[in-house]
Amino acid sequence: MRKYLRRPEQLELLPSLGKWLLIASVVAALAGSASAFFLVSLDRATEWREAHRWIIWLLPLAGMGVGFVYHLLGKQVDGGNNLIIDEIHDPKKVVPLRMAPLVLGGTVISHLFGASVGREGTAVQMSGALADQLTHVFRLKHEDRRILLMTGVSAGFSAVFGTPLAGAVFGLEILAIGRMRYDALFPCAVAAIVANQVCLAFGVHHTHYAISEVVPISAWSVLAVVLAGIIFGLVGAVFAKAAHKLGATMKRRIGYAPLRPFVGGVIVATAVWALDAYNYIGLGIPEIMRSFQEPMKPWDWLGKLVFTVVSLGTGFKGGEVTPLFYIGATLGNALAPLLHLPFPMLAGIGFVAVFAGAANTPIATTLMAMELFGADIGPLAAVGCITAYLFSGHTGIYHAQRLGHGKHSKHRRTVPEELRISDLAHFHKQRSEAQKKPPIPPADTSEPQIEHQANDIDQKGE
Repeated sequence: MRKYLRRPEQLELLPSLGKWLLIASVVAALAGSASAFFLVSLDRATEWREAHRWIIWLLPLAGMGVGFVYHLLGKQVDGGNNLIIDEIHDPKKVVPLRMAPLVLGGTVISHLFGASVGREGTAVQMSGALADQLTHVFRLKHEDRRILLMTGVSAGFSAVFGTPLAGAVFGLEILAIGRMRYDALFPCAVAAIVANQVCLAFGVHHTHYAISEVVPISAWSVLAVVLAGIIFGLVGAVFAKAAHKLGATMKRRIGYAPLRPFVGGVIVATAVWALDAYNYIGLGIPEIMRSFQEPMKPWDWLGKLVFTVVSLGTGFKGGEVTPLFYIGATLGNALAPLLHLPFPMLAGIGFVAVFAGAANTPIATTLMAMELFGADIGPLAAVGCITAYLFSGHTGIYHAQRLGHGKHSKHRRTVPEELRISDLAHFHKQRSEAQKKPPIPPADTSEPQIEHQANDIDQKGE
C-alpha cells in the first residue's frame, strides 16, 4: 500500500527551489559586483574622453592593442555572446574565466578612445563566464549548466540596465526565436532581481528617462505605432546584417586579426574629425536624453548606425544594445512629426523597438519600456516591439540564436527548428539549388527491357 502513496508535487519541488535560490543568488552577487565595477569604470573612461577629445587619434593603436591581446590570449572567448548562447544550447566545456577580464578591459578601452560600442555584451559575457565557474563547484550536469548560464545572462543584463524584469525574460528569450524555456524562469528571475540590488548597493545609479506625454490608445495611435514599428524592425535588420557582413568581409580581407580594429580606428577617427561627429561615438547617453526633450536631426539615427557598424564590424569590443537604443530613440524622434505623435513617446518606443527587432526579444523589450518609462506606455510599446520583431525577419545581432519557431507560416513549414540564424541563408541557398536541378529520371526496369538485356548477354557469352 505504501508504494502507491506519493508525496505532493509541491514537496518534491522544494529541494529544487532551494538549490536554485542559492545558485542564482551567488551568480547575482558575482554579476552585480562585476557590473558595478564595469559601469563605474565606463563612466570614468567616458568623462576622460569627453574632456580630452584629441584622444580619438589614438583609437587605431588602442584597437590594435586590444586585438593583439585577444589574438594571444582570447581566441577561445572571441565569440562573445554567441559563445555563451552556443554553450547553453550545446554544453561542451566551461567558458574560460579569462573572458571576463578580457572583455571588461577591451570595452573600457574602446570607450576611452572613442569607438561607438555598447555595454550589454560586456556585462552578459562577464556574468556568463563568472557563473559558469560554478559548474564544478556545485557539480552541475549539462541540463543544470544550461540554466546556470541563462541565470548569468539575466543577471548581467539586469545589472547593467537596472531592469530586473526585462533581464529575467531576456535570459530566456535570447536563445531561440519564438520559444522560451520556462524551467529556468525562477532562477533567472531571482538572479536578475538580486543582481540589480547588488549593483545598486555599490552606489551605481542608472539613467532615468522621462516621457512627458503618452497618448491614449485609439485606432490612429495603434496604426501609427504599427507603421513606426515596421520601420524600426527594418532598421534593426539592416543594423544586424551590416555588422555581420562587415565583420565577415574584414576577416576575409585582413587575415591578421589585430589589424582589423586598427583599420576601423583610422576610419572612425578620421570621420569624427572631418564631420565633427563626436556625438556619434561612445554610448551616446546625452543624445538619447535629448531625443526625449527636443527634436533631433533627422539623420542622427543613421550616423550612429554607421559608426557603430564600423566599430563592431572591425573588431572593437563592446555591446550593441545601447547604440541600438540611440538609433531607435533618434529615429522615433524623427518619425514623430510624420505620424502626428509626441516625439518623447515615439522616441521611447523606438528606444526599445529597434532593439526588439535586432535581438528578436519583443517580450523583454516591452517589459523594459515599462520599467524605464512607466506602465502607461506598455500597450503601445508592446505593439511597436512586436511589429518590429516580426518585420526584422529571421536575422539578428546574435547569430548563434536558434530558429525555435519561425515568425511566419512559410518558415514554420520549410525551415528546420534548431537551425542557427547565421546558417539560414546557406540553408535557403542549398534548398534553392536543389530545386533548380533537373529531376533524375527513374530507371526503366520494365520486364521486356530486362529480358532483352539478358538475351544480349547470353549471345555475347556464346
